[in-house]
Amino acid sequence: MYRTLHTVVPPLAKAVWRPTIRGLDRVPASGPVILASNHLSFVDSVVIPIVVPRKVVFLAKSDYFTGTGWRGRLSRAWFEGLGMLPVDRDDSAAAMQSLQTALDVLGRGEAFGIYPEGTRSRDGRLYRGRTGVAHLALTSGAPVVPVGLVGTENLQPIGTRFPRRAPVTVSFGEPIRVAGEYDGIAPGRARRELTDRVMTAIEELSGQLPAGVYNDRAPDA
Repeated sequence: MYRTLHTVVPPLAKAVWRPTIRGLDRVPASGPVILASNHLSFVDSVVIPIVVPRKVVFLAKSDYFTGTGWRGRLSRAWFEGLGMLPVDRDDSAAAMQSLQTALDVLGRGEAFGIYPEGTRSRDGRLYRGRTGVAHLALTSGAPVVPVGLVGTENLQPIGTRFPRRAPVTVSFGEPIRVAGEYDGIAPGRARRELTDRVMTAIEELSGQLPAGVYNDRAPDA
């Protein structure tokens, strides 16, 4: 299903929306890598896999995989075809398990996508990053490629059912390599320093104003 969708959807989507793509050559063609992006819209998890030629695995809320009838089956097939994996974000144990799921993905040499802010920005500012991204990088040794999205909030504004045409830019930064960088540093401090480093890179790519605080999850996020 993934091969089928990825053969058809990216060329069609890029022909319709014509996104501006910068620095795509900075994404390693193989091996484990973490794509850490800002988060402006529900469609971000579709935009990034569309522009990246290799499979990118994202976690998606389990509701998308549990619907019934033909719509439920279609939704499940769509999200599975995009390489997404379900997670129950209201279950703290499941949230912890999601980190292990991400490590399993990286352990297979695949690309894993993550939003360090935790949820999408509703005011356009860039919120403080949570340290899960650093935990994944420091545990797996995978490099982190920062991603800056601009304009995706206009593709499918909140309350709309279908995407619309809007200018979108996807920029990839230089890989942040962690091997040997944080040896001898206390784990908590290492995670915080690395996360802040990733968020600074994302800020430079996206041009967003930093909020300086953590973002709370929206009821419909």
